[in-house]
Amino acid sequence: MDRARLDHWCEKGILGLVVAILIYGPLALGAVRTPEMLVIQGLTMGVLLLWMVRFCIRTSYRMLWPPICWAVLAFVGYAIIRYQQADLEYVAREELIRILIYAFLFLAILDNLNRQEAVQLVFFVLVFLGMAIALYAIYQFITGSERVWTFKKPPGYAGRASGTYICPNHLAGFLEMILPLGLAYTLTGRLKPTVKVFLGYACLMILGGIGVSISRGGWVTTGLALLLLFGILIGHRDYRMPAIVLLVLLVGMGVVFAKKAYHPQKRFQKLFTEDDIGDVRFQLWRPAIHMWQDHFWLGVGPAHFDYRFPAYRPKLVQARPLRVHNDYLNCLADWGTVGAALVASAWILLYWGISKTRKFVQRSNDLGTKPSNRSSFVLGASVGLCAILIHSAFDFNMHIPANAILAIALMALLTGHWRFATERYWLNPSWLGRILAALLCLAGVVYLGQQGFRRGREYIYLKQKERAEDDPQEQIAALLKAHEAEPNNYETLYALGELYRLQAWHYDQGLPALSKAMAWFEQGMKLNPHNPYNFLRYGMCLHWLKRHREATPYFERALERDPNNYYLVAHQGWHLLQLDDYAAAKAAFEKSIRLKWWDNYIAFTYLKIVEERLKEQKNKR
Repeated sequence: MDRARLDHWCEKGILGLVVAILIYGPLALGAVRTPEMLVIQGLTMGVLLLWMVRFCIRTSYRMLWPPICWAVLAFVGYAIIRYQQADLEYVAREELIRILIYAFLFLAILDNLNRQEAVQLVFFVLVFLGMAIALYAIYQFITGSERVWTFKKPPGYAGRASGTYICPNHLAGFLEMILPLGLAYTLTGRLKPTVKVFLGYACLMILGGIGVSISRGGWVTTGLALLLLFGILIGHRDYRMPAIVLLVLLVGMGVVFAKKAYHPQKRFQKLFTEDDIGDVRFQLWRPAIHMWQDHFWLGVGPAHFDYRFPAYRPKLVQARPLRVHNDYLNCLADWGTVGAALVASAWILLYWGISKTRKFVQRSNDLGTKPSNRSSFVLGASVGLCAILIHSAFDFNMHIPANAILAIALMALLTGHWRFATERYWLNPSWLGRILAALLCLAGVVYLGQQGFRRGREYIYLKQKERAEDDPQEQIAALLKAHEAEPNNYETLYALGELYRLQAWHYDQGLPALSKAMAWFEQGMKLNPHNPYNFLRYGMCLHWLKRHREATPYFERALERDPNNYYLVAHQGWHLLQLDDYAAAKAAFEKSIRLKWWDNYIAFTYLKIVEERLKEQKNKR
């Protein structure tokens, strides 16, 4: 096979792998779990290998390199530096891997899929995928199904469709990026009438999928995106009347659906009732702002918000939040002002490039604007990205890998349209430059492969631990193997400590098991100094050894790290009870109940004991 033919097949292979990633991510629950993300990691490695081959075999190589590429590289460099400085190496490494995957995909799509044929294929794949997922969501809504494939959704999402995602809001985030794209092609594309009819039906299904998600953010975002899209089209005389008619029809359908459907009314009414004051997303914004203010320039670290949140926990939030429910505040908290500025610069450069490109991809003559697929893609993808940017103010769609990858793919394909506007941003690397680029791809493959193998081994052993639910010894054996595969995962250390502690307390294995538990908790304190539970359990072990006074600093350190945690406050009361400080214990239990009056067995149970002890003391006096 000659070089030209091999290069052609490598280009087709990259296209196939990118399409596979775009399809697999949404279908696999948004790729939020480890095994699905490992599959995407493997497919990305395949993209890099084929790209490396192209660097090596082409006699002359031209690389599209607009200004946005420098912003992407700058953020990757910043992410590597922040990873080296991170408090939690394991967490920061997982986030760095995701960033590397996104960056590699952006650059690979930009450099290899900038032909119009590739763009068209990706467009049709996305519209068909969006329609299929939307139909599945509509089926869930009509039948009342609470399952996604074989998984049962959390009770909080009852009555709402989520398609192939767990969370309905993320389904809306995915579909709202595709809807403007489909509408733009339907109204302005250079396509056969039968294809446009199909696209029109697909858009209706996608709109229905957004509707049945009952996502308030998705509805508002979709409405604003459609207003933007139709506002632009109304400005063109050729598309003015169809745009007005379609806008009126869509608004009418939305009003009818909102009036007839019970769940939409209930969801929006909650915004104006006292019951929704404690909505988690609004309660998380203030701690995120405070976290950013305390770490203004560099942030707390990659993906560290969840682990640093306890110190900023408001009294009304007792659950583990994971994310801020606002991608912008999450970015500021994790990456600081510097990181947020780099991300913002990439988006600014993208839309600057779009403004420069649009007039070149429009087909015009004296009679008006002619249909153009290039112009349709630029218009639809731009509005779709505007939609996800709006929705990101109320959710964390950009932290869902499938949605983030779709946004990145659209960004790369839009940037690739610069090739139609100018020859200014093409690079002609020398043979040395191509070798260095190939070596960079190889380094990416090696690193992603190494980390994927390690993470995969750890995941297998952790699943073995879950399956051995009734066998503590088998659980310990699986966790020890997981720790050997990944020694920096503090959660494994804590789980080992807990198993040994329970063996000492409930299975009469005494001091040997307790010593092992305390050793694992100590290691956990070093790996994650922000986790209060290692300190709490270590203090409880000291109590078991009758070393009550020695336990005091550990309970205090636990509370310092999470002062408004009802569970820790209740255990502080239990600790004070062991010290016979009944008045202080009573105050602690009462505080714990104020923080969480439901499902707080420890506080209510021991509060009665403390009150009886106080009565006995009073009677003796």
